[in-house]
Amino acid sequence: MLSSCIPSTSSLRRSAQLKRKYPDLCFKSVRGNLNTRFRKLDDADDYAALVLAAAGVIRMGWKNRISQYLCDDLCMYAVGQGALAVECREGDSAILDILAKIADPDTTVEAVAERAFMRTLEGGCSAPVAVHTKVMEDSLTLKGGVWSLDGSEELVHTMTILTREPDTSSDSLRPPKKIAKTCITFCGIVPLPEQKDVMTRANQLGKSLAQTLLDKGADQILKAAKAQNTVNSPPSVSSTSNGNIEDKKALPVNTS
Repeated sequence: MLSSCIPSTSSLRRSAQLKRKYPDLCFKSVRGNLNTRFRKLDDADDYAALVLAAAGVIRMGWKNRISQYLCDDLCMYAVGQGALAVECREGDSAILDILAKIADPDTTVEAVAERAFMRTLEGGCSAPVAVHTKVMEDSLTLKGGVWSLDGSEELVHTMTILTREPDTSSDSLRPPKKIAKTCITFCGIVPLPEQKDVMTRANQLGKSLAQTLLDKGADQILKAAKAQNTVNSPPSVSSTSNGNIEDKKALPVNTS
Protein backbone atom coordinates (compact mmCIF):
# COMPACT_ATOMS: atom_id res chain seq x y z
CA MET A 1 0.00 0.00 0.00
CA LEU A 2 2.76 2.46 0.96
CA SER A 3 4.41 2.38 -2.45
CA SER A 4 1.21 3.53 -4.14
CA CYS A 5 0.00 6.35 -1.91
CA ILE A 6 1.05 9.61 -0.29
CA PRO A 7 1.43 8.95 3.46
CA SER A 8 1.45 11.49 6.24
CA THR A 9 3.59 11.56 9.37
CA SER A 10 5.34 14.12 11.54
CA SER A 11 7.97 11.57 12.60
CA LEU A 12 11.47 12.02 11.18
CA ARG A 13 12.26 8.46 12.24
CA ARG A 14 9.36 6.89 10.32
CA SER A 15 9.75 8.97 7.19
CA ALA A 16 13.52 8.33 7.01
CA GLN A 17 13.09 4.57 7.30
CA LEU A 18 10.29 4.42 4.76
CA LYS A 19 12.17 6.65 2.32
CA ARG A 20 15.04 4.19 2.55
CA LYS A 21 12.75 1.43 1.24
CA TYR A 22 10.60 3.68 -0.98
CA PRO A 23 12.74 6.65 -2.09
CA ASP A 24 9.97 8.04 -4.31
CA LEU A 25 7.55 8.51 -1.44
CA CYS A 26 6.45 12.08 -0.80
CA PHE A 27 5.42 12.62 2.82
CA LYS A 28 2.97 15.19 4.11
CA SER A 29 3.42 16.43 7.66
CA VAL A 30 0.49 16.18 10.05
CA ARG A 31 0.26 17.11 13.73
CA GLY A 32 -2.26 16.84 16.52
CA ASN A 33 -3.62 14.11 18.75
CA LEU A 34 -5.04 10.91 17.26
CA ASN A 35 -8.62 12.03 16.74
CA THR A 36 -7.38 15.26 15.14
CA ARG A 37 -5.08 13.35 12.80
CA PHE A 38 -7.83 10.94 11.76
CA ARG A 39 -10.17 13.85 11.12
CA LYS A 40 -7.52 15.54 8.99
CA LEU A 41 -7.01 12.29 7.08
CA ASP A 42 -10.72 11.91 6.39
CA ASP A 43 -10.89 15.51 5.14
CA ALA A 44 -7.58 15.49 3.23
CA ASP A 45 -7.25 15.45 -0.52
CA ASP A 46 -3.42 15.62 -0.67
CA TYR A 47 -2.52 12.44 1.28
CA ALA A 48 -4.15 9.04 1.69
CA ALA A 49 -2.65 7.41 4.79
CA LEU A 50 -1.28 8.06 8.26
CA VAL A 51 1.79 6.34 9.70
CA LEU A 52 1.12 5.95 13.43
CA ALA A 53 2.08 3.78 16.40
CA ALA A 54 -0.34 0.85 16.52
CA ALA A 55 -0.25 0.76 20.33
CA GLY A 56 -1.87 4.18 20.69
CA VAL A 57 -4.50 3.52 18.03
CA ILE A 58 -5.45 0.20 19.63
CA ARG A 59 -5.58 1.70 23.12
CA MET A 60 -8.06 4.26 21.82
CA GLY A 61 -10.26 1.47 20.47
CA TRP A 62 -9.68 2.35 16.81
CA LYS A 63 -8.06 -0.88 15.65
CA ASN A 64 -10.50 -0.99 12.72
CA ARG A 65 -8.73 2.08 11.27
CA ILE A 66 -5.46 0.14 10.86
CA SER A 67 -5.04 -1.13 7.30
CA GLN A 68 -1.40 -2.32 7.47
CA TYR A 69 1.13 -3.16 10.17
CA LEU A 70 4.77 -2.31 9.39
CA CYS A 71 7.33 -4.99 10.33
CA ASP A 72 10.67 -4.06 11.91
CA ASP A 73 12.49 -4.66 8.61
CA LEU A 74 10.43 -1.80 7.19
CA CYS A 75 10.02 0.56 10.13
CA MET A 76 11.34 0.15 13.67
CA TYR A 77 9.88 2.05 16.59
CA ALA A 78 11.22 4.78 18.86
CA VAL A 79 13.11 4.07 22.07
CA GLY A 80 10.64 3.13 24.80
CA GLN A 81 7.64 3.47 22.50
CA GLY A 82 4.55 1.70 23.82
CA ALA A 83 5.89 1.40 27.37
CA LEU A 84 3.94 2.96 30.21
CA ALA A 85 5.94 4.33 33.13
CA VAL A 86 5.28 5.80 36.56
CA GLU A 87 7.63 8.47 37.90
CA CYS A 88 8.54 8.37 41.56
CA ARG A 89 10.55 10.49 44.00
CA GLU A 90 14.17 9.39 44.18
CA GLY A 91 14.81 7.34 47.30
CA ASP A 92 11.12 6.71 48.11
CA SER A 93 11.52 3.00 48.87
CA ALA A 94 7.93 2.50 50.00
CA ILE A 95 6.45 3.73 46.71
CA LEU A 96 9.09 1.92 44.65
CA ASP A 97 8.14 -1.34 46.37
CA ILE A 98 4.49 -0.77 45.44
CA LEU A 99 5.34 0.06 41.83
CA ALA A 100 7.54 -3.02 41.52
CA LYS A 101 4.45 -5.19 42.02
CA ILE A 102 2.77 -3.86 38.86
CA ALA A 103 5.90 -3.57 36.73
CA ASP A 104 6.38 -5.92 33.79
CA PRO A 105 9.88 -7.48 33.85
CA ASP A 106 10.20 -7.92 30.07
CA THR A 107 9.12 -4.35 29.37
CA THR A 108 11.52 -3.02 31.99
CA VAL A 109 14.48 -4.94 30.53
CA GLU A 110 13.60 -3.79 27.01
CA ALA A 111 13.36 -0.17 28.15
CA VAL A 112 16.75 -0.35 29.88
CA ALA A 113 18.47 -1.68 26.74
CA GLU A 114 16.78 0.84 24.45
CA ARG A 115 17.44 3.87 26.67
CA ALA A 116 21.09 2.88 27.12
CA PHE A 117 21.33 2.67 23.33
CA MET A 118 19.83 6.13 22.85
CA ARG A 119 21.85 7.72 25.63
CA THR A 120 25.16 6.38 24.29
CA LEU A 121 24.31 7.66 20.81
CA GLU A 122 23.26 11.02 22.30
CA GLY A 123 20.26 10.87 20.03
CA GLY A 124 16.87 12.49 20.41
CA CYS A 125 13.74 13.49 18.55
CA SER A 126 15.72 15.70 16.15
CA ALA A 127 17.39 12.75 14.38
CA PRO A 128 16.11 9.38 13.09
CA VAL A 129 16.99 6.69 15.65
CA ALA A 130 14.96 3.50 15.98
CA VAL A 131 15.03 0.16 17.78
CA HIS A 132 13.38 -3.25 17.94
CA THR A 133 13.81 -5.37 21.06
CA LYS A 134 12.82 -8.98 21.62
CA VAL A 135 12.86 -10.82 24.94
CA MET A 136 13.09 -14.60 24.75
CA GLU A 137 13.16 -17.20 27.51
CA ASP A 138 16.93 -17.01 27.93
CA SER A 139 18.07 -14.17 25.67
CA LEU A 140 17.56 -10.51 24.78
CA THR A 141 17.96 -9.21 21.24
CA LEU A 142 18.31 -5.52 20.44
CA LYS A 143 18.22 -4.17 16.90
CA GLY A 144 18.99 -0.51 16.41
CA GLY A 145 19.65 1.92 13.61
CA VAL A 146 20.25 5.51 12.56
CA TRP A 147 19.32 7.21 9.29
CA SER A 148 19.86 10.43 7.42
CA LEU A 149 16.68 12.51 7.08
CA ASP A 150 16.19 11.48 3.45
CA GLY A 151 16.92 7.81 4.16
CA SER A 152 19.91 7.70 1.80
CA GLU A 153 22.26 6.75 4.66
CA GLU A 154 21.53 3.89 7.02
CA LEU A 155 23.37 2.02 9.76
CA VAL A 156 21.59 -0.94 11.36
CA HIS A 157 22.99 -3.62 13.61
CA THR A 158 21.64 -6.38 15.87
CA MET A 159 23.09 -7.86 19.05
CA THR A 160 21.91 -10.66 21.33
CA ILE A 161 22.89 -11.55 24.89
CA LEU A 162 22.04 -14.49 27.13
CA THR A 163 20.00 -13.56 30.19
CA ARG A 164 20.05 -16.80 32.15
CA GLU A 165 23.71 -17.76 32.13
CA PRO A 166 26.21 -15.79 34.23
CA ASP A 167 28.46 -13.43 32.31
CA THR A 168 31.76 -12.86 34.10
CA SER A 169 33.12 -10.18 31.78
CA SER A 170 34.02 -7.02 33.66
CA ASP A 171 32.15 -4.70 31.28
CA SER A 172 28.82 -6.53 31.42
CA LEU A 173 28.77 -6.72 35.22
CA ARG A 174 29.94 -3.18 35.88
CA PRO A 175 26.97 -1.12 37.19
CA PRO A 176 26.15 2.24 35.59
CA LYS A 177 27.98 5.25 36.98
CA LYS A 178 24.90 7.04 38.29
CA ILE A 179 23.94 5.86 41.77
CA ALA A 180 20.67 6.96 43.37
CA LYS A 181 20.34 7.53 47.10
CA THR A 182 18.95 4.04 47.66
CA CYS A 183 19.71 2.02 44.52
CA ILE A 184 21.32 1.82 41.10
CA THR A 185 19.33 3.31 38.23
CA PHE A 186 19.59 2.50 34.54
CA CYS A 187 19.00 5.67 32.50
CA GLY A 188 16.44 6.67 35.11
CA ILE A 189 14.82 3.22 35.46
CA VAL A 190 14.87 1.65 38.92
CA PRO A 191 15.82 -2.05 38.91
CA LEU A 192 13.14 -4.58 39.74
CA PRO A 193 13.83 -6.94 42.64
CA GLU A 194 15.86 -9.95 41.51
CA GLN A 195 16.36 -8.35 38.06
CA LYS A 196 19.48 -6.25 38.67
CA ASP A 197 21.81 -8.71 36.92
CA VAL A 198 19.62 -8.97 33.80
CA MET A 199 19.07 -5.22 33.74
CA THR A 200 22.83 -4.62 34.04
CA ARG A 201 23.38 -6.84 31.02
CA ALA A 202 20.58 -5.10 29.12
CA ASN A 203 22.16 -1.75 29.92
CA GLN A 204 25.52 -2.98 28.60
CA LEU A 205 23.82 -4.41 25.50
CA GLY A 206 22.38 -1.02 24.61
CA LYS A 207 25.72 0.69 25.14
CA SER A 208 27.60 -1.93 23.10
CA LEU A 209 25.16 -1.74 20.19
CA ALA A 210 25.36 2.05 20.14
CA GLN A 211 29.15 1.98 20.25
CA THR A 212 29.21 -0.43 17.31
CA LEU A 213 27.17 2.04 15.26
CA LEU A 214 29.31 4.96 16.42
CA ASP A 215 32.42 3.09 15.30
CA LYS A 216 30.81 2.82 11.85
CA GLY A 217 30.09 6.55 11.62
CA ALA A 218 26.68 6.94 13.25
CA ASP A 219 27.77 10.14 14.99
CA GLN A 220 28.32 11.86 11.64
CA ILE A 221 24.92 10.76 10.34
CA LEU A 222 23.22 12.01 13.50
CA LYS A 223 25.15 15.28 13.50
CA ALA A 224 24.16 15.99 9.90
CA ALA A 225 20.52 15.04 10.54
CA LYS A 226 20.29 17.29 13.60
CA ALA A 227 21.84 20.20 11.72
CA GLN A 228 19.51 19.78 8.76
CA ASN A 229 16.50 19.45 11.04
CA THR A 230 17.47 22.66 12.84
CA VAL A 231 17.59 24.50 9.53
CA ASN A 232 14.25 23.06 8.39
CA SER A 233 12.39 23.59 11.68
CA PRO A 234 10.61 26.86 12.47
CA PRO A 235 12.01 28.74 15.48
CA SER A 236 10.30 27.88 18.76
CA VAL A 237 9.25 30.39 21.38
CA SER A 238 10.98 28.53 24.19
CA SER A 239 12.56 25.18 24.88
CA THR A 240 13.53 23.46 28.10
CA SER A 241 14.57 20.11 26.63
CA ASN A 242 18.07 19.24 25.46
CA GLY A 243 16.84 16.31 23.39
CA ASN A 244 18.60 13.71 25.56
CA ILE A 245 17.15 11.19 27.99
CA GLU A 246 16.64 12.77 31.39
CA ASP A 247 17.36 10.87 34.57
CA LYS A 248 13.81 10.56 35.84
CA LYS A 249 13.07 7.58 38.02
CA ALA A 250 10.40 5.35 36.52
CA LEU A 251 9.20 1.78 36.24
CA PRO A 252 7.77 0.68 32.86
CA VAL A 253 4.49 -1.18 33.31
CA ASN A 254 3.44 -2.80 30.04
CA THR A 255 3.52 -2.58 26.26
CA SER A 256 0.02 -3.59 25.29
